[in-house]
Amino acid sequence: MNGRRWLFTSGAAAAARLMLAAAFMIAGCGADTENGHPPAESRTVQVGSENVVVVKRDHIVVGPVISGELRPERVATVRAELGGSMLEVSGDAGEAVRKGALLARIESKALEDMRRSVSSAVHAAESQLAVAQREAERTSQLVSAGALAVRDLDIARANVTNAEAQLADARARLVSVQKQLDDAVVRAPLTGIVSDRAVNAGDVVTPGMALFTIIDPSSMRLEASVPSDEVGKLRVDAHVQFEVRGYDQPLEGRIERIVPKADPTTRQVPIFVSIPNAGGRLVAGLYADGRVINEEAFGLVVPTNAVNTSSGTPWVLRVTSGGAEKVTLTLGLQDPRTERVQITSGVNEGDLLLRGAAQGIAPGTPVRVMTPVQSQRNQP
Repeated sequence: MNGRRWLFTSGAAAAARLMLAAAFMIAGCGADTENGHPPAESRTVQVGSENVVVVKRDHIVVGPVISGELRPERVATVRAELGGSMLEVSGDAGEAVRKGALLARIESKALEDMRRSVSSAVHAAESQLAVAQREAERTSQLVSAGALAVRDLDIARANVTNAEAQLADARARLVSVQKQLDDAVVRAPLTGIVSDRAVNAGDVVTPGMALFTIIDPSSMRLEASVPSDEVGKLRVDAHVQFEVRGYDQPLEGRIERIVPKADPTTRQVPIFVSIPNAGGRLVAGLYADGRVINEEAFGLVVPTNAVNTSSGTPWVLRVTSGGAEKVTLTLGLQDPRTERVQITSGVNEGDLLLRGAAQGIAPGTPVRVMTPVQSQRNQP
């Protein structure tokens, strides 16, 4: 009969144990309350790990927020100087090229024929000039001897002038044709990387048509903008720190130029930030955001929601063995962008502070911080 009285299911047994434990707790509380001291276990407040923060040393910066795009300072669009069929194209996108390197050739057979013709005209003009000069010299001697009139010498000298003009014209036409032939050979105008190629061998191009785009990756810069209400905090050569998606570490640069005019639509002030890009790590066209560093410090830093400033004097609740302790602070730099604040006095590195809703705990209350595993175990 007694054996059957204690045969419970697992759920019923658990409920019975909870009721029994509650009865003991009530009894214990009553006993301690009679002595004027609430039980220590009932006074302890359990706080989740998400409501505490450890005071750490870190770098904190303050300054205007910027955003923009990485672009090369030195970029060249290579265009066709004459029309014709592309005989050869050797510059591929992504290929590194040096200044003067061959990129393409445009068909120039007609120009070659013209160059030969004009070259022959130059030789003929040179011969005519030589004959005219000799004739003028002979006429001058005969005039001196009285065999010819002075008028004959004037005519001879005029012939020399005409021959010189014809030679100059022929030479100018030869230079022009040679310039066109040189334009048929497309070369890189600067050392860099081909970022775009718009033609292939066999394509027919016209004068002015874009063929290649070449950028100098070592001249990368950040073309960014800053809210107009913070333009007073900008200065040339100011240090800039920013982040680019795809790069693990923050990047740095310095303000090179500040445009003295805000955008009429966005009210943003454009700035240009020079960036050292050794090794060509940065890629043009990527979006970047960061800030101009007006002030920076390295010290004790905590999230702003760990510091209470409602009373005017900032304070925190520090977790100690004796319970939650209210500590007044002296603050340093405050960074609204990352929601962090520097503490210059009041706490030490490694201190455990309550934050968020846990700051409502009364000072002196015993606090126990639960680990994530403990929190999961206490869930119903």
